[in-house]
Amino acid sequence: MARHGGRGWNGKVLGAALGVTLLAAGASVWTAQADAVGGTSPKAATSATPGSAVKPVAVTIAHASDKGAHGVNITIDDGPDPVWTPQVLDVLREYGVKATFCMVGTQAQAHPDLVKRVVAAGHRLCDHSVSHDTTMDKKSEAYQAQQILDAERMITQASGGVRPMYYRAPGGAFTPYSRKLAASRGMRPLGWNVDSKDFERPGTAAIVTTVEQELPGGPTVLFHDAGGDRSQTVEALRRILPRLKEQGHSFGFPVR
Repeated sequence: MARHGGRGWNGKVLGAALGVTLLAAGASVWTAQADAVGGTSPKAATSATPGSAVKPVAVTIAHASDKGAHGVNITIDDGPDPVWTPQVLDVLREYGVKATFCMVGTQAQAHPDLVKRVVAAGHRLCDHSVSHDTTMDKKSEAYQAQQILDAERMITQASGGVRPMYYRAPGGAFTPYSRKLAASRGMRPLGWNVDSKDFERPGTAAIVTTVEQELPGGPTVLFHDAGGDRSQTVEALRRILPRLKEQGHSFGFPVR
């Protein structure tokens, strides 16, 4: 999601992640996983699908669509959420649209059924860190490694073995280190071109207008399925998806 400060939801996620962090620290996960850049640490390797190997990807931040000039990438951040993620999935299914779900590790761990549902519907997974700390770029490399790689493990386990294909830094708080680390784990750093502003709940019409006005600047659109009442997001998707199809757009995934 875009970088915003003072959100109560972010504090709740940080609190929920504390227990996970303490357990991870006890197992020396931070230092072990920090070694994953340029290699595969034993801890990080546990997130692999059985029999699969990690294939590094580009370290540059992806914005383009695999559908080309008229493609649109729908990306959904901060979930999964038991109330809103099913509704978002229903709308996407109704219009035959595949999306990329950027999941917070603790949310994925808490709702593995929803992670599996996302995968079963043909959508892609994205690592959005353990605790959605938008100041990650100000923290140590060991902390960044813990946030990225523990979330990768949580999401992969919740999905039943399907890896995240992207890494989106909370609030866009990328660093050269975090991009290199994610890419070494096969997760392309993922940006956005259009911030729908749905997190601010400005009204459904305002969300739709923002997307339409900013889409000429690039194909990757940022929405949210957690962090509060997302009813405006659900309705905005219901309005904008068929409209974009009528305008000749096709829906794809961010390039890898």
